[in-house]
Amino acid sequence: MTLDIRPHGRVGAEILGVDLARIDSAALAQIRAAFAEYGVVFFRDQTIDEDDHIAFARALGPININRFFAAHPRYPEIALVLKEPDQRENIGGGWHTDHSYDAIPALGSVLVARELPPQGGSTGFASMYAAYDALPDGLRARIDGARAVHSARHVFGSRSRVYETVREAADDGRIGNAGAADVLVDVTHPVVITHPLSGKRALYVNPAFTTAIVGLEPDASQALLADLFAHGQDSRFNETFHWQPGSVALWDNRATWHYAHNDYHGHRREMHRITIEGEPLH
Repeated sequence: MTLDIRPHGRVGAEILGVDLARIDSAALAQIRAAFAEYGVVFFRDQTIDEDDHIAFARALGPININRFFAAHPRYPEIALVLKEPDQRENIGGGWHTDHSYDAIPALGSVLVARELPPQGGSTGFASMYAAYDALPDGLRARIDGARAVHSARHVFGSRSRVYETVREAADDGRIGNAGAADVLVDVTHPVVITHPLSGKRALYVNPAFTTAIVGLEPDASQALLADLFAHGQDSRFNETFHWQPGSVALWDNRATWHYAHNDYHGHRREMHRITIEGEPLH
């Protein structure tokens, strides 16, 4: 059966006519192809439980056990992305891509909505395919052949207390294991990658975890990163996904950024995330 795949505004696609709890090889192949083309795919009206969630993620690749987020009490594969009514800050409230600080960055993540606020709580996605394609010639020339440093320590480490969202989330136990971040060696990746699935070129820096451009003096490095971050956030390359009960998102960490909007104060939001291992980037 051919799935109904519909572009989702400027970024991503919605896939209709599939039950992720009963997925066959033909449907999985179509999902993989859409994932490679669009960078993020969305599903509606799903009724998957935790076992189904794990099985779907595992069909896409080996599962990465998150080192810093609180885990589901019965399923260590599932990281909890949670905000309680009395908490001010959410997790992921800024443009970023997951796990760029790893030597082999994650392929992607599968996020399932478990409890949603009555309004708000949407997620923005930005296409780094489109961002690369639209780079001005001068900016493109500045990053030709460049590599960037990515770090977990300044976000998840014991000295990361300058970040309000990290401070509150660490204090209330939503994130932790700062010692692991402290000893995680910074890594470098190309500023522009050739995507391993699609073959497309993509911008691979992000405001959360990219800290420097290799070989540049600090001021020049920060100036170049600021230009790249501003370019990546251009509204031409981003789109908002509005969650509903039964919504599932599968995004590619090599081809997109995302941003969890923190606009539902006084309400609870619980999402379950599984991250999938990737491969070296070139």
